Amino acid sequence: MRTIQNSLFLWRRCILSLLLVGFSISIASAQQKKVTGKVTESSGVPLPGVTVVIKGTSTGALTDMDGNYSLSNVNENATLQFSFVGMKSQELSVVGKTSIDVVMEEESIGIQEVVAVGYGTQRKKEITSSIAVVKSEEFNKGNVNNPVQLIQGKVSGLSISKAGGNPNASFDIRLRGLSTIGANTGPLVVIDGVIGGSLDNVDPNDVESINVLKDGSAAAIYGTRGSSGVILVTTKQGKKGTSVVDYNGYVSVESIAKHTDVMNATEWREMKKETKLGTDFGADTDWFKETTRQAISQVHNISMSGGADKTTYRASVNYRDVEGVSLTTGFNQLNGRINITQKAINDRLTLDVNLGATKKEASYGFSDAFRYATIFNPTAPVKSTDPAYAKWDGYFNQTLFDYYNPVQILKENKSEGEDMMYNLSLKGTFEIIKGLNVDAFYSRQGNSSQRSEYYDKNSFWVGANRNGLANKSQSNFSSSLFESTLKYIGTIAPDANLTVLGGYSYQDFVNQGFSMSGGDFLTDAFESYNMGASLEYKKGLGTVSSYKNTNKLIAFFGRVNLNVNSIWFLTASARYEGSTRFGDANKWGLFPAIGGGVELSSFLNLSFIDNLKVRGNYGLTGNQPSSSYLSLLRLGPRGNFFYNGKFGPAYAPVSNANEDLKWEKKGEIDLGFDFSLLNSKISGSFDFYTRTTSDLVFSYQVPVPPNLYDQAMLNLGEIKSSGLELSLTWNVLKKKDFSYSTTLTPSYNLENTLVSLSGSYNGAELKYGVRDLSNMGSPGQNQAPLIRAEEGKPIGQILALRFKEIDEKGNFTFEDLSGPNGKPDGTIDPFDRTVVGNGLPKFLIGFGNDFTYKNWDMNLFFRGVFGHDLINSFRAFYEVPNVMGSYNLPKTAKDMRNAKTGVLLNNSAGLYSSLHVESGDFVSLDNASLGYNFNLQKGGAFSKIRVYAAGNNLFYITKYKGVDPNPRYGDSEENNNPLQPGIDRRGTYFRTRSVSVGVNIVF
Repeated sequence: MRTIQNSLFLWRRCILSLLLVGFSISIASAQQKKVTGKVTESSGVPLPGVTVVIKGTSTGALTDMDGNYSLSNVNENATLQFSFVGMKSQELSVVGKTSIDVVMEEESIGIQEVVAVGYGTQRKKEITSSIAVVKSEEFNKGNVNNPVQLIQGKVSGLSISKAGGNPNASFDIRLRGLSTIGANTGPLVVIDGVIGGSLDNVDPNDVESINVLKDGSAAAIYGTRGSSGVILVTTKQGKKGTSVVDYNGYVSVESIAKHTDVMNATEWREMKKETKLGTDFGADTDWFKETTRQAISQVHNISMSGGADKTTYRASVNYRDVEGVSLTTGFNQLNGRINITQKAINDRLTLDVNLGATKKEASYGFSDAFRYATIFNPTAPVKSTDPAYAKWDGYFNQTLFDYYNPVQILKENKSEGEDMMYNLSLKGTFEIIKGLNVDAFYSRQGNSSQRSEYYDKNSFWVGANRNGLANKSQSNFSSSLFESTLKYIGTIAPDANLTVLGGYSYQDFVNQGFSMSGGDFLTDAFESYNMGASLEYKKGLGTVSSYKNTNKLIAFFGRVNLNVNSIWFLTASARYEGSTRFGDANKWGLFPAIGGGVELSSFLNLSFIDNLKVRGNYGLTGNQPSSSYLSLLRLGPRGNFFYNGKFGPAYAPVSNANEDLKWEKKGEIDLGFDFSLLNSKISGSFDFYTRTTSDLVFSYQVPVPPNLYDQAMLNLGEIKSSGLELSLTWNVLKKKDFSYSTTLTPSYNLENTLVSLSGSYNGAELKYGVRDLSNMGSPGQNQAPLIRAEEGKPIGQILALRFKEIDEKGNFTFEDLSGPNGKPDGTIDPFDRTVVGNGLPKFLIGFGNDFTYKNWDMNLFFRGVFGHDLINSFRAFYEVPNVMGSYNLPKTAKDMRNAKTGVLLNNSAGLYSSLHVESGDFVSLDNASLGYNFNLQKGGAFSKIRVYAAGNNLFYITKYKGVDPNPRYGDSEENNNPLQPGIDRRGTYFRTRSVSVGVNIVF
C-alpha cells in the first residue's frame, strides 16, 4: 500500500510539473509575417489534424476541420513542415509567400510506416512476420470499458469473446486457436515496453495503437511467454509544437437484449392445467424485471498534451461510473496516466517517463441470481406477509432442491472488491555515435486487490445455515523489470542496410495474500468488516490461510534485420531465457526464429500492383506453468492428528518432485504475402500457419505409490493446429464530400488436434487415450459426461446420446450405437454416447464499413463466428414438463411431446442428449456509430467539437436458443479447462445491448 501511495504522490507531483511546463512553452517569438493555407488529400478532401511546424522551432498549429491553418510571426526565410499519420511528410519554404496550400500524398499502403515490434520498431515494408496494426481511428466506438474491446473483430485470427454482459467479467482472448492446454492460453500483453502489463491499468481513451504479433517468428523475441501470441499496446504521447486540451465523455444506457425464454405466469398456469402439477401462489412475478434494471453509465476523460522542441508530454484523468443490468453490480474507476519525453545533450539523449495508476471499486453481485430467476415459480411473490416467511425477512422461499429467491440473493448479500494498480516505467536512450544507441529500461508494476463477501443471517440461500457468513481476502502482486539493449543501424554495402539488436532482461515477481472465512454472527451490522465477531473462530470452525510465492525470469536476446535494395529482407532472432519455475536440470531454454521476404512488385513491373511482398518464417516460442514451485516436493497442511491427549496439525505431500520439468515449446511456420493494388485502393495480407506444441505443461494423475502425491506437473504430449487468415481493406469510393471504405478480417481454423497426452514419469507409462470430461451436474445428471478428449482427434469434441424422438407413450428414445463389444446391443447405456459436435469455432470474420459525408461520419461493424456448438444446459435440465412441479419451464417445454399423439414427455427430470447441443453460429452488429463534426470559427476557443451516438451488441442473428451464442473456451465450473469448451452453464449472465451519446471537445 505504501508503494501505491508513493506512486500516487509522484503522479500528483508530475501533474503539477507538467502544468508548469505547459504554461512555460513559448507561443510567440520575433517573427515577421503571417502564413495561412489549406491542406487536402489528393482527392481534394480537407485534412483536419495535420501538424504544421516552423522548422527548427516549437511554434506550430493543427489544421481545423476544413483543413485550414494559420501561423503568425513567421520569419521570411522559414521552412514549414507538414506531417500526418499515413501521409508523406513535406517541407516548404515561405520565401515570398503568405499563403501555402498543400496536397498530402499517401504512403503506399503505409510501407514506410513505422510499426512497433518486439523491442523496437521496423518499417512496414521490412517486416517478415505476421503483425496486425490497429490504430486509434480504427477502434470500436461507444460503451468500451476494456482496451481489448477496441479491437474486437478487427484482427484476423484473434478471438475476443465474453458470454453475457457482466461489467466485471474478463474477456477470453485466443489467437490462432489453442496453443496450450496447461499454461497461459491468452496472449502476452506488453504496454509501452512493460512485459506482462495489466490491461486493467490502461483506460481505452489513452490507447494510441494496438499491434498483434501473430506468428512464432514475431513472438520469439519474448521467448517463454510468446506461445499464445503477443499484444503490444502503445499509449498516446504528446506532440511537438502543439498544446491541446482534449475532453471525451459519454453517457450509456444498457439493457437486456436476451434472457432465457421461460414461461410467464399465464403460460405457466396453462401448462399446469395440462400437467396438473405445481402450486399456483396467486402472484404474477417477472423475476427478470425484479432482479435487473436499465443500467446507466457515464465516462469522462480529459487530457492535456503538447510539447516544445525538447519536451513533449501528455497527462490524462479518466473516470468511469459503470452500472450492470443486474442489481448490485457495477464499478467506479479512477485512472490517471502521464507520459513525458525529454531530449538532452543535443538530442542524443532521450528520457521517457510513463506512469499509470488506477483505483477500482466494484460490486460483483451474484451470477447465481440469474439461474434462480430463470427457474423460480412466476406465480410466487417476491415477499410475503405470512409469518412463516419472517425467518427469511419476509422473502418468499420454498424448501426445494437448488431453489432460492433471486431477489433476496441480490438484496441481502454483498460481494464487493477494491483494486489499486500502478505502473511506473523509466527509459533512457543514448546515441553513442550515429546509428549506435544504448538504452536502459526499468519498470515496476503492482496490484493490490481486496474481496469481501457477506451472506445475511436470514438469507435462505447461504447465510441462514451458518447464522451469517463472511469471507474476506487480499492479494498483492508486484513485478520489477530491468532491460537494456544495444542497437546499431548502418550499412554493410551501398544497397544493404543492417539493424542489429542485443539485450538483457531481468524480471522478478512476488505474489502474496491471505483469506479468511467465518460464520455465526450476533448481528449483520458488521458484515465482513469485523471478522473477529464470528463466533466460529472460538469453536475452531473458522478458517484462515495465507501464501507467498516468487519467481524470476532472466534472458539474453538478439535480433538481426537485413534489407537488400528494399527488395530482399531477412530477420533472425533468438532469446535464451531461464526461469526459477522449472527443475534444476531444465531452467534454461533457447527460442530462435528466422524469416525472409521478397518484394515481387520490383520484378513484375505491373502498373496495377503497388507492392507485393511474399514472406515466410519459422519461430520457436515457449510457455511455463502459471504457478511456482511445481517442480519441488512440497508439504502442506492436511487435517489433524491426535497425540499426547490433544489434536495437532498434520502435513502431507501436495506436489511431487520433478527436476525434469521444462519449457513447453511451440514451433510455428507462417507463409504469407502483403499486397497493395490500384494506388492503394485495395490492400491487405494473407497468411497460412501451421504449428506444433510439444512437451506440453500438463497436470497429470499419477499412481500412488511409487509417487507421494496423486498429481504431477509434467512435460508430455503434443497438439497441432493450422489455419488461414486474410485481412483486406478496400477504399471503395473517395470523393470530395463522400467516402466509403470496407474491411474484411476472415480466418479459418484448419486443424486443432490433440495429438498425444501420453508419456512416462518416475518409471510408469502414462497412457491418456480417451477420457470423458465435465458432467452435467445436479439435479440428477452427475453421471452425464459432456466432453471427450481423445488422442489423435480434434480438441473440443462434445459427447452425448443421439436423440431420436419422443415415442407415443411420451418416452425419450435414443439411437443404439454400440455396446460392450462395439456393436448395438438393444440397450441404451454409456456405450451409446457419441461425438455430436465441437465447442471450438472454425470460422471467424469481421466486416467493417466506414462512411463519411461532409461533416458526418458513420461506422458499422459486424462480427461473425461459425462452426462451434454449445451445450444448452438450461434446456437439458428444465425442458421437461414434469419439472414444473418444482421449477419454472422454458417455453419450449410445451413442445416436448410426441409428434403424432401429442402426448407430453413423461420424464420426471432432465436427460441430456444431442437434442440439447445446438449450433452457436451467429452474426452480430457489434458496433455502430454516427458522428457530426461542427464547423468552428477560426481562432476560436475550440479547435474541434464532435458529437456522436453509438451502439454496442445491437443485434445477433442466430438460431441458438440460449442466452448468448459466443464460444465458451472452457468450462466455467471446471476452472475454464481449455480441453472442455462449448458448455453454456446455467449461471450465464444475460446478454445486453447498449446505446451511448457522447462528445469530444478539443481546446
